[in-house]
Amino acid sequence: METELSQNPTLMSLEKLSFVLKPGERLMGLDLGAKTIGVALSDTTRMIATAYRTIRRGKFRHDGETLGTIVAAENIAAIILGLPANMNGTEGPRAQATRAFTRNLTGVVERPIVLWDERLSTRAVTRMLLAADTSRARRKNLVDKLAAAYILQGALDRLGELIREK
Repeated sequence: METELSQNPTLMSLEKLSFVLKPGERLMGLDLGAKTIGVALSDTTRMIATAYRTIRRGKFRHDGETLGTIVAAENIAAIILGLPANMNGTEGPRAQATRAFTRNLTGVVERPIVLWDERLSTRAVTRMLLAADTSRARRKNLVDKLAAAYILQGALDRLGELIREK
C-alpha cells in the first residue's frame, strides 16, 4: 500500500492526514456497498461521527457528483473510506472494487482520501440495531449510513490519539 500512497498524492495515511488538517475542518466517512454508499460526517472538532445519508449507487459519474456536492456543501477537508479487507488481512474483490472507486473519486473530489480498515463494521452496526429491536425495514434504511459513522468514528478516535502524541 505504501507504493500506492506514493503514486497517488491524494491517497494518504491517517498519520500524514493528522499533520495537514487545520482546526475546524470536517471529515466525511464512506461505507461503500454494491448498491449503496453510506455517508457520515464529523463535527468541526473531529470528535463525533454522525450518520448523514445513504446514496443509492448508480453510474460512477452520478455517485461522484453527489459526493462532490456533499464535500462542497459541508466543507469537508478529507474523506475516510472503509476498506473491506478479509479477516486474515488479505484483499479480495470488494477491496479491489473499493480501490478502483478511490482512484475514480480522486479525479472528482480533490481532497485527501484515507483508506480505513472496516472489517466487521456492518456486522457490528447490524448487531446494535438488532439489540435495539429495530425492524428489518428500518435496519435496511439505517445500516449503511450507520456503518459509515462507525468507520469514521474509529478513524476519528485514532486521529485524536495521533494528534495528542505530537
